[in-house]
Amino acid sequence: MARIIAVANQKGGVGKTTTSVNLAAALAAAKRKVLLVDLDPQGNATMASGVDKRAAKPNGCEVLLDEVAIEDVIVRTEAGYDLMPGNGDLTAAELKLMDAIARETRLKDQLAKISGNYDIILVDCPPSLHLLTLNALAAADGLLIPVQCEYFALEGLSSLLDTVKAVRQRLNPKLEIEGLLRTMYDVRNNLGNEVSAQLTQHFGDKVLRSIIPRNVRLAEAPSHGQPIHLYDRGSRGAIAYIGLAGEIIRRERNGGIEPSGAALVVDAGPDAAAS
Repeated sequence: MARIIAVANQKGGVGKTTTSVNLAAALAAAKRKVLLVDLDPQGNATMASGVDKRAAKPNGCEVLLDEVAIEDVIVRTEAGYDLMPGNGDLTAAELKLMDAIARETRLKDQLAKISGNYDIILVDCPPSLHLLTLNALAAADGLLIPVQCEYFALEGLSSLLDTVKAVRQRLNPKLEIEGLLRTMYDVRNNLGNEVSAQLTQHFGDKVLRSIIPRNVRLAEAPSHGQPIHLYDRGSRGAIAYIGLAGEIIRRERNGGIEPSGAALVVDAGPDAAAS
């Protein structure tokens, strides 16, 4: 059965979709069978995977409403992982599910039908803690939280962790924190270093060793409909996500704990953001 990891943080612009797409590609490159579920009505993970969200019919909306078999929605991407596409229709699905029976477990029930086909299922969540995100948390074994190393990094984390606690009590007692991932990191920025230290102080070994640098290539890749692994394999962003995939695999083997050691920071001087 697949391990299901929700990628969530209600704060926007922290790298959820970037992480979902590029981690999926890196895991696929490591010979894992991967499904990426785009649960964000913006459909950015779908577009970044090289699939036109406007032409994605049917999609996750129909799956959540149980109007079509999930197998009929999944498409193969150029990067080697499968995708359940999403677009603005998911907003309609969320509204229709408000009064539905078992509304928080629709995704869990659907993923159970195909879980045996994959090693890992990643769910890219919207920047909110509404019904779509609750569906992801109810279905997930682990929660991966991208955190931008800036002043407001810790703001909102308490709300997310309160939601996780409530989901554990009411919907999904097996839900664990997969890890906090520091994103858009610049080692030359004193504030970033301070925020990184605060995260480690508060959350200990739940903070992943891998760190995603601020990187122009990562920002460019979605406009080309490609994960960074295909767009620029040698970029620091690509190397960082390969490292993250390795850490996720090692943590799974070691029961959720990464062997001690220095954090992996991919940065090589003044040109780090550009390559």
